[in-house]
Amino acid sequence: MKVIISAGGTGGHIYPALAIINKIKEEDKSADFLYIGTTSRMEKDLIPKYGIKYEGIETYGISRKLSLSNIKSIVKFLKAISICKKIIKSYKPDIVIGCGGYVTAPVIYAAKKCKVKTLVHEQNSILGLSNKMMLKYTDTLCTSFKEMKNDKTNVVFTGNPQGDSVYAIKGIPKKDFGLSSNKKLVLIVMGSLGSKTVNNVLKDSLTKFDSSYEVLIVTGKDYYEQFKKLKRNNNVFIEPYIDGLNRLFSNVDVLVTRAGATTISELIGTCTPAIFVPSPYVTENHQFKNAMSLVNNGAARILEEKDLSSESLINEINKLINDEKAIRDIKSNLKKMQIKDASGKIYNEIKKLVG
Repeated sequence: MKVIISAGGTGGHIYPALAIINKIKEEDKSADFLYIGTTSRMEKDLIPKYGIKYEGIETYGISRKLSLSNIKSIVKFLKAISICKKIIKSYKPDIVIGCGGYVTAPVIYAAKKCKVKTLVHEQNSILGLSNKMMLKYTDTLCTSFKEMKNDKTNVVFTGNPQGDSVYAIKGIPKKDFGLSSNKKLVLIVMGSLGSKTVNNVLKDSLTKFDSSYEVLIVTGKDYYEQFKKLKRNNNVFIEPYIDGLNRLFSNVDVLVTRAGATTISELIGTCTPAIFVPSPYVTENHQFKNAMSLVNNGAARILEEKDLSSESLINEINKLINDEKAIRDIKSNLKKMQIKDASGKIYNEIKKLVG
């Protein structure tokens, strides 16, 4: 099987693409891959490290607001379509797969015009702009959230392939961070870079957390030095960044986090009770909608950033961590949401398209 796959911009798009590649390799030892990404985002450096052939195209996102920059973006988009058509005609793939990011739009469009089957995976609970634009050029849309429906194409609920990895990972012992083995643990993390708004609230909370549990705050590298200078209780620990953070989830009693698609798939896989503080700065408020998918299933709690304060945060943590029945119910409901072979389900859809 010859596969062109495209995803760009963030790990939330790129790592599901890599998970799909790994699954195809597992099932088809002779499979060959070509990855199409941008010339300027993280995939251009990451993908070649995996020994995957890479083609970079210059393309930019289109603003939802009227902007002169959109003219440049449209010109680059049309040029990118022409380049993608040439790549597709030369490579002759059996299928073209998109996993999100604006770079996928010209790739999927060009594939359809070249009469090549297309499959798109959407990680969030609502379609990203590129995936929405390309819907009528998509033969199969694989979704991470059961609620997503669309009558314009074949929609299949598969789950997020990135979440598959948590079922096989080896956990990180709490003692590696100087944490106690007999105290409950609250982990607070707002993405790898941290959040200025949330961190300002956390700075005011360092001496207020209940002493009956421990708190590990991942600040983000840019904020770590600020936190180090502040007074905090003995049960509060700080780290700038933790590589493979999901390996700690199995030891966490309450996770306070954003509601990105990858984080959600990982906490579902580890059945980790969470209080979501969705970022209000993302496209179409999709993190709020991601979070509500779990909240409505009794599988998480939510505290919106507009309601966030030191008092409201600590109150929500205390209510959840001390309610054993609520914790049990959330874990049970998370377990019901598990999809343990999302990559396999996507591979089956690929086979149906390729024939």
